[in-house]
Amino acid sequence: MRQWPTEVRIKEVGPRDGLQNEQNWVHTHDKVAWINMLSDSGVSEIEYSSFVHPKWIPALSDAREVGKRIKRNPNVRYSALVPNMKGLEHALEAGIDGASIFMSASDSHNKGNINKSIADTYSILKEVIDEAKSAGKHVTGYISTVFDCPFEGKVTPTQVLRICEKLYSLGVDDLSLGDTIGTAVPSQVENLLEVLLKYYPQEKMIMHFHDTRGMAIANIMTSMEYGITRFDSSVGGLGGCPYAPGAAGNVATNDVLYLLHGMGVKTGIDEKKVKEAGFYIQKKLGKQLPSKSLMYAAAQG
Repeated sequence: MRQWPTEVRIKEVGPRDGLQNEQNWVHTHDKVAWINMLSDSGVSEIEYSSFVHPKWIPALSDAREVGKRIKRNPNVRYSALVPNMKGLEHALEAGIDGASIFMSASDSHNKGNINKSIADTYSILKEVIDEAKSAGKHVTGYISTVFDCPFEGKVTPTQVLRICEKLYSLGVDDLSLGDTIGTAVPSQVENLLEVLLKYYPQEKMIMHFHDTRGMAIANIMTSMEYGITRFDSSVGGLGGCPYAPGAAGNVATNDVLYLLHGMGVKTGIDEKKVKEAGFYIQKKLGKQLPSKSLMYAAAQG
């Protein structure tokens, strides 16, 4: 008989991973209002922006202003993506509880995303991790393309394991494993977790699924069978990767909540408030978001 977890933690990444690929500018005051709505929904962590240079991610060029203006809920960890020491300096100034560092499991995607080889990335990340930890901040390591790379094809669990070993040795608190192009199927999830969970506990792993091929919910179900209880998701299924052509948005928070609550799995999150946040950002962007739950709610009026 399958054993599902009794409780799951969701990190809302819509304000960062969701907005980073959007061409329509969302005004700073609208971002702040949206994040404040999410802060009141019961989510335990919000990744509110990225401190990458504005020329690379123009949609998030107001990261410092957003960080300074959001209303902080003491029950929420506010994190942001930081690529280097300059980014961390700005993030600390704006106010973060957690720093998310990032790299890829495939060298080609790493060079496209960071403009460096995997080997050359570690020294930069070490500086950021050390400084963030000395400032008392939680550090999450993102590993992109852990299943498939848009340039190299299949990525082996052994490749991912090597990077996990290195990032843990550098001092990250946990790892978010990313299906960046949204092409993984449950058997790939099984193969990866069979390897990684021999070395690291489930509570150190966060799964980050995009939904390009509609497999994200199935992959979450598989991850839960392996005892994973932490997932990244984005309101409405907003998102995409600028350096992964064709990648769709993250799995929709709305759809994940429908799944989990329907199974009796606790999240502490208010589905109605997340639905309202979905309608809010959908209106600001002027487009329909792909979440099936959000579409259904709109059809019901």
